[in-house]
Amino acid sequence: MGTQSRLFGTDGIRGHANEEPLTPEMAVAFGRAVAAKFGKPGKPLVIGRDTRLSGPMLEQAVAAGAAAMGVNVMLAGVIPTPAVAFLTRYLDGCAGVVISASHNPFEDNGLKIFKSDGMKCDDALESEIEALMLGDTLLKHGVTGTKIGRIETWPNGAARYAELAVKAYGQGLDLHGIRVVVDAGHGAAYETTPLVLRALGAHVLTLNVDPNGTNINAKCGSTHPELIQKATTDFGAQIGLAHDGDADRLICCDETGSLLDGDEMLSVIGLDLLLRGKLAKKTLVATVMSNLGLDECFAAAGGKIIRAGVGDRYVLEQMLAHNLNVGGEQSGHVILRDHNTTGDGLVTALELLRIIKTSGQPLSKLRLGMKKYPQLLVNVKVRERIPLDQLPELTGIVKAIEKELGASGRILLRYSGTEPKIRLLVETRDESLLQPTADRILALINKHLG
Repeated sequence: MGTQSRLFGTDGIRGHANEEPLTPEMAVAFGRAVAAKFGKPGKPLVIGRDTRLSGPMLEQAVAAGAAAMGVNVMLAGVIPTPAVAFLTRYLDGCAGVVISASHNPFEDNGLKIFKSDGMKCDDALESEIEALMLGDTLLKHGVTGTKIGRIETWPNGAARYAELAVKAYGQGLDLHGIRVVVDAGHGAAYETTPLVLRALGAHVLTLNVDPNGTNINAKCGSTHPELIQKATTDFGAQIGLAHDGDADRLICCDETGSLLDGDEMLSVIGLDLLLRGKLAKKTLVATVMSNLGLDECFAAAGGKIIRAGVGDRYVLEQMLAHNLNVGGEQSGHVILRDHNTTGDGLVTALELLRIIKTSGQPLSKLRLGMKKYPQLLVNVKVRERIPLDQLPELTGIVKAIEKELGASGRILLRYSGTEPKIRLLVETRDESLLQPTADRILALINKHLG
């Protein structure tokens, strides 16, 4: 297969389906490598996927690779990413594999791994798996005869997972009298989220729950929240929920149709837990992109924020390091460790519904705990990624501006983890300063990197 640069990006292996690195041949190698690294006698490899046309092709290839190494495989079918983390633990699996490219268009796909404890792999583990995939040692270690792994289907996976989720996450939650809009984006949660909400008594209006293999995320779901905004007010719902393709995150709107991002959802959930004494160490993990308004509302309530790098795995690393139970990102990945080991759009939605129900307050009022600072985010294509510490003129202006802003604003400059872009975030209490501040930095970005 030839050596190539790192296969694993910030969230597994991603790419165009049936092109390097996401060919069936590479998926077989991936299945072999995961089986070699994690396989244990009698413990299945659990595989779940979203609704993409290429999903079954890659699923069969990964399963074949694992079976060739003597590992049994349990195909859970179309289920959300967090459901794979849950089922890997529930079915006592050796590991879990998700076949999904999240919010990307249907032509893309991806492979990611959960360990037996439902946690994602760290960089070192991914490097080991990559070395196994790209080497040829495993080709000599296949099994024969009765030792070949069995590939079985977990029947009615979506419905069975929904039943388990109601028991695991819906304890004491009665949603009778609550109206909810769900836009599943023709993705992995098109059955599970509506099933769970209805089982708990909610009156649910569903949008985009007819996947055909090519319509996942197509002008719908979390990247097109205007659909839930309109439907929520038309339907008279208390909340509108929009999933991405694999439903590990959530974008929602309140009953007036006004959107909440991940920071605002974190503030509603975090402040509620803080007031009830259920927030571990009175501390929440957010990312370097999160709004300063989150720090301010938490400080005022007697809590504090720890900031992690961008990416839910880095949020989780900080949560584990400090033994905390709540963290998340602006993008809508919220991790509630009391319930699951990864970002979970369904769990986040149920927690918001629980707060709406128990407080008797509408979401439009609950969200007022946090006052957002105006933010401007600019993405600029770059010729090459020159380390920022080698660009003293650029870093110098950033430092100078940060000094001017003091406590009433901040600048964040970083390269994208997945694209040839640099991201500039400017945040100020005074909105009129955003663009002029950004322009001063952008002039130097274009000079050195454009």
